[in-house]
Amino acid sequence: MKNTLRNVNLRTGVMQYYYPMANNLRLWYEDILRHLSPVQFSKFRYKKLFNRKLNLSQPSTYNEKLIWLNLYWKHPLKAECGDKYTMRAYVQKLGYNHILPDLLGVYNKSSEIDFDTLPPKFVLKCTHGCGFNIICTDRNKFDTENARVLLDSWLRTDYSKYNCELHYASMTPRIICEAFLEGPGGKQPTDFKVFCFSGKAQSVMVASDRDETGHTDKFDFYDLNWNKLQYYQTSINSDRYTTKPEIFESMIEIAEALSKPFPFVRIDMYDIHGKAVLGEMTFTPAGCMSPKLTDIAQSTWGSLLTLPAPVA
Repeated sequence: MKNTLRNVNLRTGVMQYYYPMANNLRLWYEDILRHLSPVQFSKFRYKKLFNRKLNLSQPSTYNEKLIWLNLYWKHPLKAECGDKYTMRAYVQKLGYNHILPDLLGVYNKSSEIDFDTLPPKFVLKCTHGCGFNIICTDRNKFDTENARVLLDSWLRTDYSKYNCELHYASMTPRIICEAFLEGPGGKQPTDFKVFCFSGKAQSVMVASDRDETGHTDKFDFYDLNWNKLQYYQTSINSDRYTTKPEIFESMIEIAEALSKPFPFVRIDMYDIHGKAVLGEMTFTPAGCMSPKLTDIAQSTWGSLLTLPAPVA
């Protein structure tokens, strides 16, 4: 019995020693691939998340085709519209200036921001990545110095290296300040994310229960007739039914107009007191890899996503 316990303790000790080392080696290898080979990085990450090989020669699922687009369809318009500042010119060119949130300032570095001139509530965004947002709901309590440190660190970040989302590489890092979008009761507004394939909307993801940072853990999918879809694992679905916006048809019309040149893009919008307001245009949701999507979503969207000829 003592020998058995000694052997168990020995194996446990070896595992406790080598498992962290192995994990660190995997992270190191992943980081090397991230910088040297986007294709090999995508294959490595896909295998880790889905436990199967990535098929780039004959992609069929939504995520496989999205990865293919990221690697091989480098159309300059994708970078222009993925950039939260230059996107505005594209939207204005199509005659949809009225859906853009008010632009309060554009800055190359945080020291250019004069916080005393900004309204009591505002939003700061770095335009060349995802999640680079700071929401201010009370300027008198706002930590400006911490905001400057955070913004400058984001400006130094090459977001294209994070998950090899390659269209971010050609974007100029900037900071923009936009008007704060206020939902019912002064809370963060519900986000309606329209999934579009070759200019046709297919479904809408509703992101609700956002906190003050804009983060949410609850997502629900609806089709264009506002029937609920089982496109996400139930653990991150909300437990309620979201009312269809009165301006839903207008949102779909806008999304299809903006998405027309692209094999795939997600158009994110808000319903602000009966007016559609554009958030952003997203080409690589979840870094092109969404293991929380159901098989139905993967196959349905995969069948709708028609791959174009490669653009280098």
